[in-house]
Amino acid sequence: MNQRSMVRAENVYKSYGSIDVLHGVDLNVAPGEVCCMIGASGSGKSTFLRCINHLEKIDAGRLSVDGDLVGYIERGDKLFEQSEREIATKRAEIGMVFQRFNLFEQMTVLGNVMEAPVRVKRQGKSEARERAERLLSRVGLADKANAYPQQLSGGQQQRVAIARALAMEPKLMLFDEPTSALDPELVGEVLQVMRDLATTGMTMVVVTHEMAFAREVGDSLVFLDGGVIVESGDPREVLSDPRHPRTKAFLDKVL
Repeated sequence: MNQRSMVRAENVYKSYGSIDVLHGVDLNVAPGEVCCMIGASGSGKSTFLRCINHLEKIDAGRLSVDGDLVGYIERGDKLFEQSEREIATKRAEIGMVFQRFNLFEQMTVLGNVMEAPVRVKRQGKSEARERAERLLSRVGLADKANAYPQQLSGGQQQRVAIARALAMEPKLMLFDEPTSALDPELVGEVLQVMRDLATTGMTMVVVTHEMAFAREVGDSLVFLDGGVIVESGDPREVLSDPRHPRTKAFLDKVL
C-alpha cells in the first residue's frame, strides 16, 4: 500500500479469556481523516480504540500509528513488546478522550491542562501555561482557568479533557463516546469543539452514537458488529443506504 496511514490495523484479534472481542479487524485511517466508528454496545469499538494506544494488548495481527508498530518492535519476523517507558513515549503522541472526564479533582482547570506537558515532556511552566491558556480559549473556557472540575458542568469538563489531550500536541486523537455521559443539552458544545478540531486537519478516530456528527464531520464510517467490520464507507452513503442487513438493522434502531 503506497498511501501513508496514520492508523493501520491488519487482522487484529483480541479476546478476554474465552470471550472473543475483535475478530480480524482491518482498517486504514489516512492522515487528516476523521473516522467514525459505530455499532451496538459490546461490538468491540472501545476495545479497538484502546488497542490503538496499547492500553489493551492485541492477541494477533499488527497495529501501527504513523508507520510505527504500537507497543512492539519487530526483529526478524518476530514481535517483542517494548518497555513501559518506550510505550509511554509512543502513547504521548496519541491523545485520548474517554466517556468519563478523568480530570484531576485537586487541580484547577489550568493545572489539569498543564500537568502532562510539564511532567511528561519536561516543558517549562511558563510555556506550558501559555499553551494551556490558548487551548482553554480554543475550547471556550478561558474564563474557567482557575476553577476546579467539580465547579464545571459535564460538558465543560469534557472540553477541558479535550484541551488536556491537545496540550501534548498529539498526531492522532481518539474519542471513546465522548458525549455519552453528558446530559443532552450539553452534547452540542462538545461536538462543536470536535468539529472545530476536524477543520484543523487533526486525524481523529471517534467512537460515537451521534449519527448527525458522523454524517456531517466524518470522512469515513465503520460499522462494527461482533468484533468484525461489517461495513465501511462514506458516512452519508452508509447512513442513508446501508448495504449489509446487520448495518441496516442497527441503523433502523438508532436513526
